[in-house]
Amino acid sequence: MAWELCLLLLLWLTGRTNSEVQPLYQPPSDTLDFGYVPAKTYDTSIYHEPGAIGILFRVVHAFLYLVQPNYFPQDLIKKLAQQSLGSKRGDYEKPENVVLTLQAAYYEIGFIVSAALGVLFVVFVPLVGLCFCMCRCCDNCGGEMHQRQKKNADCQRGCFATVLFVAALLISVGVLFAYAANQHLTMQVRGAKKLVNSNFKDLRTFLNDTPGQIDYLVSQYNTTKKKALSDLNNVGSLLGSRVQEQLGKEVRPALDAALTMAGVKVERAIKAIRETKEALENVSVSVEVLQEGTERLHSNLTEVKEHLINTLNDSACTAAQAASTCNVIRNSLNQLDINANFSKLPGVNAQLARVNEVLKIDLSSLVQKGYAAFNNTPDLVLNQTRNILSDIKGVLEAIGSNITAFTQMLPVQKVLADFTIYLTQSEAYVQDHFPLVEQYDFYRWLGCLILCCMVILILVFYYLGLLCGTCGYDKNATPTTRGCISNTGGNFLMAGVGFSFLFSWALMLIVVVTFITGGNVEKLVCEPFEDKTLLKFLDTPYLLNRQWKHYLSAIILKNPDIDLTFEKVYSDCKENKGIYPTLHLERIFNIHEILNVNMYAEDVSLKIKHINVNLSSIVLLDGTGKQNLMNFSASGINEINFAAYLSEINKSVTKVDLLSFANDLEARADQLPKGALENALKGHANNIRMIHNQQVVPLEQAMKYVRARSTLNQSIRLLQKTSSELPGKVKNVISAVDAAQLLINSNASLVIIQETKKYMDTIIGYFEQYAEWVKESITMEVATCKPIANVIDTIVDIFLCSYITDSLNAFWFGLGGCSIFLIPAIICAVKLAKFYRRMDTEDVYDDLENGNNGYHKEHLYGIHNPIMASSVEQW
Repeated sequence: MAWELCLLLLLWLTGRTNSEVQPLYQPPSDTLDFGYVPAKTYDTSIYHEPGAIGILFRVVHAFLYLVQPNYFPQDLIKKLAQQSLGSKRGDYEKPENVVLTLQAAYYEIGFIVSAALGVLFVVFVPLVGLCFCMCRCCDNCGGEMHQRQKKNADCQRGCFATVLFVAALLISVGVLFAYAANQHLTMQVRGAKKLVNSNFKDLRTFLNDTPGQIDYLVSQYNTTKKKALSDLNNVGSLLGSRVQEQLGKEVRPALDAALTMAGVKVERAIKAIRETKEALENVSVSVEVLQEGTERLHSNLTEVKEHLINTLNDSACTAAQAASTCNVIRNSLNQLDINANFSKLPGVNAQLARVNEVLKIDLSSLVQKGYAAFNNTPDLVLNQTRNILSDIKGVLEAIGSNITAFTQMLPVQKVLADFTIYLTQSEAYVQDHFPLVEQYDFYRWLGCLILCCMVILILVFYYLGLLCGTCGYDKNATPTTRGCISNTGGNFLMAGVGFSFLFSWALMLIVVVTFITGGNVEKLVCEPFEDKTLLKFLDTPYLLNRQWKHYLSAIILKNPDIDLTFEKVYSDCKENKGIYPTLHLERIFNIHEILNVNMYAEDVSLKIKHINVNLSSIVLLDGTGKQNLMNFSASGINEINFAAYLSEINKSVTKVDLLSFANDLEARADQLPKGALENALKGHANNIRMIHNQQVVPLEQAMKYVRARSTLNQSIRLLQKTSSELPGKVKNVISAVDAAQLLINSNASLVIIQETKKYMDTIIGYFEQYAEWVKESITMEVATCKPIANVIDTIVDIFLCSYITDSLNAFWFGLGGCSIFLIPAIICAVKLAKFYRRMDTEDVYDDLENGNNGYHKEHLYGIHNPIMASSVEQW
């Protein structure tokens, strides 16, 4: 009845903490932290170390294995149990029953043979002692006070004394074992109160802490609810961001393409255009200066050339000495001309105007407006889901209310109060009756001590007999003249023999009873309990009740067809698992309906499905932006003929270096005869030098400045490449933007549905995490049934086996050894007493030196020798 009440308590305590909800999908990466269930600490330690006496226990176990080496007979006991439950008088004579009886006897053959030998000992030892006593009274069986003298008398005396001493030592070891086992059991019984109190404390802890653990599980629903509400409050950043991320896979590339032309960023292209504009402006100004300078230089060089021609036409050049020199000078006059001609270069004003128009286009600003409109998606989602979110929050609050209402429906407090009262009464009962147990144990200890004292009394007589006999023995004394000490030793030995006959049969009777009891308990209970064979045996269908397939499930779950076994329950409790899954209490009270994620998911999903976000207000690029983008592609920068400018600027100002020409002219004038012609040519050379210094040098510096300022080479090449690909690229960009806009306007609903489903799964995933955490906590942490396994171990393994059975077996083992070795001790003590006691008559010997046969003639000593007399008469 107590067991059933305990199981019923555990049923009610844990009935509300089970969940068989299977996860609908893999839990989201955002794992919830439910903390740790308040842990219960149990004080009972089911570990018994017997100490040094454990060696004796192992020896006894080995002896029992020799007596009974067979394994636990499950099949045989099952058949015997089933037979005894349904048999009537007379059924035992049936052949099958006889066979079972024979099988049982065969299994117990070791105990039967040992018990039979013990019974023979109990029966025959008193009979032998009685006969021995009667014979001794009739001066038979060594009762006459006469000792025959033999040559090997000393050897016999030594052998008998040695064997008796060894037997006494073995008996001493046996009685020491018996006393140690007796004392060990008493000490364990005295210390058992602490272990019992520890078990009661653990059971009380189990009852008191389990409701707190259950309340903690229920309270952690708030963690799930808070996380779900947090996600709902942040629907814009969560759902909106997910929608934006999915749409952005096509929208962002289109907008990025609008900012990138032919692989070159718009900002970079605009920067190059600005640099080109500045260069073109510089070139335009510089070209005007160069045109004016080259025109003036050309005019001056033409004038100088005309004056030289006039000089060379002088009659002095016709002379033989000057003719060749004048011809050379005349042939070089065509070099006096400009090389770079800037007057033919086209103007760049029209191109500059178009470049200025291009620079007026702020394409980045237009595209950024599209980005801003698209990035506003989370706010749009938040604004359009406010009403639906309030409904979902109401559903979450209702779920929490349902769980709270469910927990309040259970009469936990009443059940706890009832079982706390029962536990208190049980503990009080144990506390009240434990002194009685200790008192009975004292009587048992005293009785066993008396048995040990019986053996010790016998040992005292044997040891005193050996001591007095050995110390008082005189080799020179005849049997009739032995000393008082020696005679006392013999009397002690005979007293020991007498007490051995009086006590040995009683000792053996107790040994037989305790041997049969303790040995079978060890072999049929303790050993199979240790390897769980006993529990498997108890789980045999229809064993304990022929109407129930599974006895335990019939008691707890009221359904004998549920596979609930003693072995599984004990193993789970031994591992400190929760009692709810251990006892399959979900069969009686299942909280699946309360923690059913599917049911809650259906309510939440119905609300979330009403979310319908409209993103048609998002405009990526308006008509103005598209037109400006087209104008940007038709800037016409590639039509500027930069090659002509670069070609003229890279030329030299004149065809010949004027300084070199002037120096050469002056050198040739020196070759002419002194006179007006020479002086005229030198004057022209000086004019050429002056033109170089005043006009050519400034023009060369201006051209270098233009070349340095106009980084046209790279800028022009970049703009040429960019502008050549811009029309096709811009067309593709506008097509991509239009496609992205179409996706937002017409196809975004599919993306929104998909992301809403994922968002809903995330919310439901929090409930699944909670359900899985509750399930795991119930299995491993809530209402852990370690105290139940501890109670079973305390009763069976500690009290029954380690305390009682091991001590009982060690007691009969020691006492049985004493009883067995009393037999050789009796024989040796009787034989040895002849050598110590003072005899009434003795054999008479002749001196061997005289050649006689060894017997002294009685008339010489006046000693009556009945043996000698009878021999003479016969003779």
